[in-house]
Amino acid sequence: MVTIATGQVAGTTKDGKPLPPHVRVWDSVSLSTLHVLGLGVLDRAVCCVAFSKSNGGNLLCAVDESNDHVLSVWDWAKESKVVDSKCSNEAVLVATFHPTDPSLLITCGKSHIYFWNLEGGSLSKRQGLFEKHEKPKYVLCVTFLEGGDVVTGDSGGNIYIWGKGGNRITQEVLGAHDGGVFGLCALRDGTLVSGGGRDRRVVLWGSDYSKVQEVEVPEDFGPVRTIAEGRGDTLYVGTTRNCILLGSVHSGFSLLVQGHVEELWGLATHPSRAQFVTCGQDKLVHLWSSETHQPLWSRTIEDPARSAGFHPSGSVLAVGTVTGRWLLLDTDTHDLVAIHTDGNEQISVVSFSPDGAYLAVGSHDNLVYVYTVDQGGRKVSRLGKCSGHSSFITHLDWAQDSSCFVTNSGDYEILYWDAATCKQITSADTVRNVEWATATCVLGFGVFGKF
Repeated sequence: MVTIATGQVAGTTKDGKPLPPHVRVWDSVSLSTLHVLGLGVLDRAVCCVAFSKSNGGNLLCAVDESNDHVLSVWDWAKESKVVDSKCSNEAVLVATFHPTDPSLLITCGKSHIYFWNLEGGSLSKRQGLFEKHEKPKYVLCVTFLEGGDVVTGDSGGNIYIWGKGGNRITQEVLGAHDGGVFGLCALRDGTLVSGGGRDRRVVLWGSDYSKVQEVEVPEDFGPVRTIAEGRGDTLYVGTTRNCILLGSVHSGFSLLVQGHVEELWGLATHPSRAQFVTCGQDKLVHLWSSETHQPLWSRTIEDPARSAGFHPSGSVLAVGTVTGRWLLLDTDTHDLVAIHTDGNEQISVVSFSPDGAYLAVGSHDNLVYVYTVDQGGRKVSRLGKCSGHSSFITHLDWAQDSSCFVTNSGDYEILYWDAATCKQITSADTVRNVEWATATCVLGFGVFGKF
């Protein structure tokens, strides 16, 4: 319960040297690497990795992303390979050791499940037979019941029970979920919990596979991806939207960890409170407490977000999107105050002046749009646009006195602008002693390196 194994995808160093895929075994307390396995042996990537369970966990299995998806078994403490075998030319999603039978491994994935026997340094496999049942497109997850039966969930929404030691289905729960069964967890009391993708349901099944109870995970948290048992009757549920939920089938689930999915570009700190906001490709805006690291509120917007900036009062937040639209949100109620559009390309920076009188909106169309601001950030009106960059705007900083601002662009240009006139300041003397309120620009006199 302390040692972790993780699988690596092949890559390249900054100098272009290949970084081969491997399995890294490490200590979860000290975070130090204990062993590295499979350098030069594994191909493309490691897609599955698992420790053995019944013999003190001294073996580890891994499946790589080669055309044959080679399954290898390792004595990880000695960093030596025990055996390997071609697994499948289809995608492999799970590889796991049986919890009580040290010689049994199971792999499953696209259109298959294999029961492997590990004896005398060799691997032999039997294919799981679906017989009268329609073969699923994907077998997505596996768990083991106390008696030794194997349970699988598949993309057709079915749960199949494979009798101990066999490769045939002995019981079935057809249509257990609407959409794929992504998570299965056998509980200590002999019951079974399953989690659905499309339907976001967590279902408790009795020992006779009749449905005992179910609960739906709220849509904002996303579909269920994995389930683990906690203390008592509590469950941990991981979702496709980077959330970890804690709760039970009886009481429902609450957020333990919330995050973003896909790329995260928008980040702004509150001017006076210990709070910050994030927004990203997933169309979510989260306001976080920087003390508890918990979200204070979250809301969905219509477009993927790219940038964010607070009004100095902290009561209004500007959010720039990838479509040229940008929004003003009330930070207390998270209601929409206004929507504006400038161009049709992404808004890479939104920044209020320190005195709250101006808002600068930098776009990928090479322009900065400047607005005058009233009513504590709730009312804005277009003053003009700053034209002069020959590439997209990347960064923007305001002067302490709000008289001017500086911008960086994608072609490494640094330009200075008069806020009131939206005209470029071409005299270096004018801006050489300006005190800047922020230092987010990556190019400028303040960030010159010294050799």
